[in-house]
Amino acid sequence: MIHREATVRWRLGAVSYLNAKPLIVALEEDPAVELLLDVPSRLPLLLETGQVDAALVPVVDLADPARSWSVVSDACIGCDGETLTVRVFSRMVPQNVDTLHVDGDSHTSVALARIIWQELYQRELRVVPFTGLEAADECQAVLLIGDKVVNNDLLDFEIETDLGTAWKSLTSLPFVFAVWASARSCGCDELAARLSLARDKGVKAAEMIAADFGPGMGWPVTLAKRYLTTRLKFTLGDRQRQGIARFFEFARRYQLVPAARGALSA
Repeated sequence: MIHREATVRWRLGAVSYLNAKPLIVALEEDPAVELLLDVPSRLPLLLETGQVDAALVPVVDLADPARSWSVVSDACIGCDGETLTVRVFSRMVPQNVDTLHVDGDSHTSVALARIIWQELYQRELRVVPFTGLEAADECQAVLLIGDKVVNNDLLDFEIETDLGTAWKSLTSLPFVFAVWASARSCGCDELAARLSLARDKGVKAAEMIAADFGPGMGWPVTLAKRYLTTRLKFTLGDRQRQGIARFFEFARRYQLVPAARGALSA
């Protein structure tokens, strides 16, 4: 966390994984911004309790009609096919899996896994928490997200299902995992411009970011470069919004989120 109490205009909650670095590296040097870093599942609470002005929230959390959140930037974390870091590891073929141990850091990816299994394999998953202490024979399959995918030691789980690849196969659309959202007015036009500029700088410097931060997060540099430059997408465009809308449709169909809210605004 960076403290600049005299000059801070916005407190922002962001993801602590490598995938967020292209969005936030420039913000870390911005005297108008204070960053609070955490795992995806805890960022909505920071926004709800007013600890931050805006946060990089899991997109599934936007589906709750009780939240009057607005998307405040065209910067996002998404994919258009393989993600590398949102994967189900299993000891059996996916169509035989009916119990999924899930990484508690994720909201969106858990819902996405349940949708993928319903739509592609006609299986309703029983979802249980994964602590990492389970014996291998206790788990049919495990969902991991973020840097843990690269650092995992699930040696007995020989089958991997990348949820970005599966979503692309199902819908032909990109998928968005997280967007910048705010619960109140916070100088959103200026903030939006700042977030977009930070994204543009980060994308341009993605290879350098991978080399600088990847090893400390357990990533081989070559893999980190491929991840940030070819696998992840950081702009929320029309097709990405279509992907979000389709995800919400599936999530409501399977009662994974509350009733619909309006279209995304930014």
